[in-house]
Amino acid sequence: MRIATWNVGLERAGPGLLLRDIAGGRDPQIAAVLQGLVALDADAVLLTGVDFDLGGAALAEVQGQLAALGAAYPWRFALPPNTGVATGLDLDGDGRRGGARDAQGWGRFAGAGGMAILSRLPIAGDEARDFSAFLWADLPGALLPDGMDGAARRVQRLATTGFWEVPLILPDGGRLLVLAWHATPPVFDGPEDRNGRRNHDEAAFWLRLLAGEMPFPPPAAPFVLMGDANLDPVDGDGRSAALVALLASDALQDLRPRNRAARTDPGHSGDAALDTVLYDPPLGGLRLDYVLPAAGLSVLAAGVLWPDAPDPLAAVLEQASRHRPVWVDLDAKMLARGGAVTTRLDAALH
Repeated sequence: MRIATWNVGLERAGPGLLLRDIAGGRDPQIAAVLQGLVALDADAVLLTGVDFDLGGAALAEVQGQLAALGAAYPWRFALPPNTGVATGLDLDGDGRRGGARDAQGWGRFAGAGGMAILSRLPIAGDEARDFSAFLWADLPGALLPDGMDGAARRVQRLATTGFWEVPLILPDGGRLLVLAWHATPPVFDGPEDRNGRRNHDEAAFWLRLLAGEMPFPPPAAPFVLMGDANLDPVDGDGRSAALVALLASDALQDLRPRNRAARTDPGHSGDAALDTVLYDPPLGGLRLDYVLPAAGLSVLAAGVLWPDAPDPLAAVLEQASRHRPVWVDLDAKMLARGGAVTTRLDAALH
């Protein structure tokens, strides 16, 4: 059972434009995303960086076009993201309200750059838990920026995009929980390091939740935590302590999925084979996207879908997004038996 996440970069400048571009059938980026999803061949995939519309029309159009390509995903799930949702406050201190940086999460309009799940497994949407409204100030040990006033503390949510727990229904009737998030980049701010602190605390949210330190119950195994953390544990900007702790958590498995791209990053400390995104120099390649199965799950293989240049798929994925899909293959038989206690990695399938 392949579980994956991919920041597809399907973000447009205004509401309805993504649906227009998908339905038009002439957008080369969208065509590349569809080809990438076919090649990924996941049983369930969390898409980040995809605009949300209330009726799910854009996502339904993606479903239809994938089905026409022979990759049917009969189930979809999406909730309104925090991105673009007005707070009524001047959060960025520029003297004006209603700007993209004054929203709960950066966004030019409500729904900009949301998340979505496509699945071959039924989704128990009525059982989903949405933690997206959880306030930043309510996180135990929150690294709130200096000068964050009482009004902002009463309004500002922690999740930039969302925090979800979404059950997939397994063939035996059991549940596999998808824990999903897409954090803010830890840059584009000032000396107060608001985005850096928030990015840190978005990873810390999952640490607290898994440890049972939140005002709601922790997720029940089996589960997979995945999404775009917008942070590399070694390279780039940001406060990495919470993410590093999350990757080392006894509740999770960091399988360190590898790509096949033949490249290096001068000046970087991390292994380029772990990168999931490629920016222009000097930033270069970073590991920002993660699929972290619960500690008890049996894992057969893991990887980053990033072939080297001679493979035609390499050019397709480059056209689709700066990010590459990250995937993990779970042992479906063991899931049906309630989970296993070992991890088995086939290096040949990385």
